[in-house]
Amino acid sequence: MRTGRRLDPERRNLLLFVGVSMVSGFGGTALNVVAGVWVLDLSGSGSVAALTGLCLFAPTLLGPALGALVDRLPRQRLLVWTHLLTATAVLSLLAVRTEAQVWIVYVVMLGYGTSLVLVDVAENALLPAALPPHELGRVNGMRTSAQEGMKLVAPLAGAGLFAWQGGYPVVALTTVALVLAAGLYRLLRIRPDFPTGSRSRRHRPTGTGTRGHSPTEPAIGKHSPTGPGTREHRSGTGRRGVLAGAAFLWRHAELRGSVLIGSTTTGMSGLTTAAVYAVVTDDLHQPAAFVGVLSSGQGAGSLLGGLLVPRLLRTRGSLSVGALGAALFALGTLGRLVPWTPAAVACSVLVGIGLPWTLVAAVTAVQSRTPGALLGRVSGSASTLLFAPVAIATPVGAALVLPDHRLPLLVAAVLCLGVGPVALRSARRAGHSGYAAPNVDSSATDRVRVTATPAGGGKTLAGEGETLAGGGGTSAGGDGRPGQPGALPDGDPAVRS
Repeated sequence: MRTGRRLDPERRNLLLFVGVSMVSGFGGTALNVVAGVWVLDLSGSGSVAALTGLCLFAPTLLGPALGALVDRLPRQRLLVWTHLLTATAVLSLLAVRTEAQVWIVYVVMLGYGTSLVLVDVAENALLPAALPPHELGRVNGMRTSAQEGMKLVAPLAGAGLFAWQGGYPVVALTTVALVLAAGLYRLLRIRPDFPTGSRSRRHRPTGTGTRGHSPTEPAIGKHSPTGPGTREHRSGTGRRGVLAGAAFLWRHAELRGSVLIGSTTTGMSGLTTAAVYAVVTDDLHQPAAFVGVLSSGQGAGSLLGGLLVPRLLRTRGSLSVGALGAALFALGTLGRLVPWTPAAVACSVLVGIGLPWTLVAAVTAVQSRTPGALLGRVSGSASTLLFAPVAIATPVGAALVLPDHRLPLLVAAVLCLGVGPVALRSARRAGHSGYAAPNVDSSATDRVRVTATPAGGGKTLAGEGETLAGGGGTSAGGDGRPGQPGALPDGDPAVRS
């Protein structure tokens, strides 16, 4: 009798991560939309309602500190318990009845925003332990498409439920989504040899590498990019331990360039927010609600971009993909200067493709180029650098539209067109390439001989002398290009919803 074939662990993990993105993205987006509407309904003040967005976004600044926490705790269990505790906190919204209880919404959204940052960092740190390096670009692209797809339907569902019975059905929906996501995280199968938080410190094998370090965990000593081998550097405690992630990003040219491109592009998306409203009303002579049409166009572009980006990362590398994404964003921004409605919609699609490419490239770079013991801190620092600029750029863009609403669009286009070449030039000066070789059969990995380095912190490919960090490896060609056997994508963002 023929039995069904079981999914291999890698494909199973990939589907679980995409499932988490769909479930949590749907529930979270519905709650984000309804929280502001709920406060507006109770208070009658738009400015008071806008504070819910601030509460959701403010914890982004805690990225480095939360990253240090991720490096100290078992990441899979941290993800499960964070979702369960967040679900419990969301249930407290059932106590909201009048305007006097609006503060509960603020507290819950602040906690929910903190959980989003923590989950984003922990998930980015856990992915390399669940999937091989050549799959990271693919899963990040699929997660982006799943999240953007949920953004198209979740706001309508949330608004419909609120109009039907108020905020309580949305609270129930979000709680169920969080609990279901926790269950999906629990089903992940993690490589036992990969450092995933405190487990890597409790079960260190001996006999290979530097004393006290696992062969798969890079030693952190005076020659390490993270600085002296003090206890606070290894554990993530203390100011120097928290800042170790930012230091690693700065010293690695590919990571620095990829995060710079993503940070600039997301910042410019905030800079142009007010200008888009002005374009709709002043240039296109459309009602303000037409912004929803442009948002749908951008969402469609993000769906398409998420499906295309894995192949590009395999063949071109993250720096090139990030630079291309920034250029597409710049072209879409410039196109909004054309006072023609079809052009505005088409440009929104371009923006929707380009912006996620910069984020996916930066996040996958961090996942694949960072030693496992540092992944939490590096991911936390990258998250802050990628998303904090939006908070600064948005009010600046609102001020720039006063003299001329086209000014923010021009500034954003110029900066995004310039940041890609700057990052590529910087990486090439440091000896890295933004390009990748064509894909190579992954079965060749079994033919690559790996030996331990005298330092014991990493591994080297025989004859090449390139470090194979805990977070992944480098290709036999020594340049770590994606598509190579055991390769790290060339700097392949949460993406975050």
